[in-house]
Amino acid sequence: MEQSGTPGGTHPTATPVTVAVDAMSGDNDPQAAVRGALDAAVKDGIRVLLVGDRERLQALSEEWRRALPDNATRAADVLRTNVEIVPAGSVIGMDEHPAQAVRSKKDASVVVATHLVAEGRAQAAVSAGNSGATLAAALLTVGRIRGVARPAIGTTFPTPTLTTSTFLLDIGGNVDCKPLWLLQFGVMGSIYARLMMGVDDPRVGLLSNGEEAEKGSELVLEAHRMLSSARLRFVGNVEGRDVFNGSCDVVVTDGFTGNVVLKTAEGVAELLFGVIAHEARGSLTGKVGGALLKPKLRPLRDRVDYRKAGGALLLGVAGEVVIAHGRSDAEAIGNAVRVAALAARQRVSARITAAMASPDRAATVASVEHPDEDGS
Repeated sequence: MEQSGTPGGTHPTATPVTVAVDAMSGDNDPQAAVRGALDAAVKDGIRVLLVGDRERLQALSEEWRRALPDNATRAADVLRTNVEIVPAGSVIGMDEHPAQAVRSKKDASVVVATHLVAEGRAQAAVSAGNSGATLAAALLTVGRIRGVARPAIGTTFPTPTLTTSTFLLDIGGNVDCKPLWLLQFGVMGSIYARLMMGVDDPRVGLLSNGEEAEKGSELVLEAHRMLSSARLRFVGNVEGRDVFNGSCDVVVTDGFTGNVVLKTAEGVAELLFGVIAHEARGSLTGKVGGALLKPKLRPLRDRVDYRKAGGALLLGVAGEVVIAHGRSDAEAIGNAVRVAALAARQRVSARITAAMASPDRAATVASVEHPDEDGS
């Protein structure tokens, strides 16, 4: 599924944005992170801080430059002016406990990357590593926006027109939620939809097992009451099918349910494209039909391809932090860097900060006892 706003929102002539890239985390070799980040640096004028093993990243950067003989001069210029390597002494693995690892590995690449945002050397950070560790690192270094109880992770889903999207949050940052958190997700999601998706007046729905206001769990019922009183364009309860039909722009749910929706949608997409490919290869008529359909199916395939989307912006922390897919290749990392740069230009976290502090949003902001920085 898509995981953020449209990549490519930056431009070489715009004010330069610096993005710190955790180049050591994720399932793939650091080569993917280096190639993707440098591609964004060359094509979009983004300044990149590659965080990780200095010698290894330097070697990979030089290998990338040598692979582009036709653009050697420009590549060399980019390496000299727009790319810097920032050393990090360790890496947090996918199987490590996020909060404990962040506390014990202060020199880990993801911690160093988010710390660069906290100290102002970068306007955004990207990591394809342990998502829990990225969240914990962001909370430890960048900090939570005042008034936000829990940060959330969102993703966008295509609608039938393929020109609009539905933004769903949370998709895994908070398995168990309170009604207030869902209310704040609605506020943050609405701001995201305006800034990153270009929706002037976002419609916000609450995911439930029925459209009626009296349907849903105790969490959903109370969240419905709070959202109904908020300064949002709340359209009420929505069902699972509404995530895909364009009836609303933002869908709010707890992280457990949101993650199930995300993984189910990914599985259905893989099944459908797999069946189509199998049938197309099964006969001559199938091959002909497949060839005719391929140009029409490509836009849909791209809209559900995480590599095209880039990464998911972490909402609720006081800086722009993008969580990329653990399987991200060079294309995915490049697009994640572009999403991070776009979020920095749009000042998403600053807009959320202002909204949470505004007296006009008194109905959406409550005094809460903030949890520990590890998000536990």
